[in-house]
Amino acid sequence: MTRSVCRTHRIRRTARMAGAGAAALLALSACSSSSDTDSDSAGASSSSPKLSGQVTVFAAASLKESFTTLGETFEKQHPGTEVTFNFAGSDTLAASITGGAPADVFASASPKTMATVTDAGAAAGTPATFVRNQLEIATLPGNPDHVSSLEDLTGSGLKVVLCDKTVPCGAAAQKALDASGLELTPVSYEQDVKAALTKVELKEADAAVVYKTDVKAAGDKVTGVDFPESAKAVNDYPITLLKDAPNTDAARAFIELVKSAEGQRVLTGAGFRTP
Repeated sequence: MTRSVCRTHRIRRTARMAGAGAAALLALSACSSSSDTDSDSAGASSSSPKLSGQVTVFAAASLKESFTTLGETFEKQHPGTEVTFNFAGSDTLAASITGGAPADVFASASPKTMATVTDAGAAAGTPATFVRNQLEIATLPGNPDHVSSLEDLTGSGLKVVLCDKTVPCGAAAQKALDASGLELTPVSYEQDVKAALTKVELKEADAAVVYKTDVKAAGDKVTGVDFPESAKAVNDYPITLLKDAPNTDAARAFIELVKSAEGQRVLTGAGFRTP
């Protein structure tokens, strides 16, 4: 529109006076400058916005080590961003989100706890499963009690810790016990998998049923024992953008990193299984 108006003015000036060449040139220059500026502005507005600001991720406790690594990677890839985490039992996190706690991303250790968030209308879109996790028995270093099966945990004299049945690791442990027809009364139920593992690390318990990823992260502080019933209680981990996310663009980018080949390398390296 600007170019047409300028061109019309230039023609009129030329028709009225033969000596208006300089004015016409000035008008043409003004039109060109205006067009170039408009073009530059359009190009700038069409470019992708640079990510910045804080991204708040609520994630299952078992994701602590791998997500912390991915958070550091994300901040390096996007200078000016900061990833903050709230690691806890998935049920606790889901309750916080539906209660109005501000967060951008939710990564749960089970579809059931994710459903608490989606059913409340707090998720944006459909959650995607990004990894799976399997149970393992964590014993004292060197396995001094010679635990070799889930049934061994039911023996008298052993102090065994389980996750609470309301959290994914506890629900999975109960599913494995039911599948094998076993009953187990632990010395305590813990609110998340890290708390259960810590009891063994501090030698306050002889064994705990936790995830393979947690046993691996503990290193030589515990000894892991596989048991076949764990194959019947594998947990899918879904992740979603939250509906009221304060930083939607950065949140989406973090989720893409988690699902990317680079993210999957970090997660499988921590002991998780691909979906």
